[in-house]
Amino acid sequence: MKINNYGVNGINPYKKNADQIMKQEAVQQKQDKIEISSAAKQLQSTNKMAEARQEKIDQLKAQIENGTYEVNPSEIARKFADFYKQ
Repeated sequence: MKINNYGVNGINPYKKNADQIMKQEAVQQKQDKIEISSAAKQLQSTNKMAEARQEKIDQLKAQIENGTYEVNPSEIARKFADFYKQ
């Protein structure tokens, strides 16, 4: 009686090692790359809107601290109505 493929004859340890090395090299070669456009760089560098907003916040804080800030109820009601009409 003849028995074929008995044991671990079908396994080549050298080929497995070579496959692992090739997989590691393939993983090392993949790298992400990011590029920021000139428009995005310009947006990051200019903070004119942030500066204007901070000035307005400072003015409101000063008015509240001085007690000169007044709430306009009709304006608030109009903005609520405009918001819910949309």
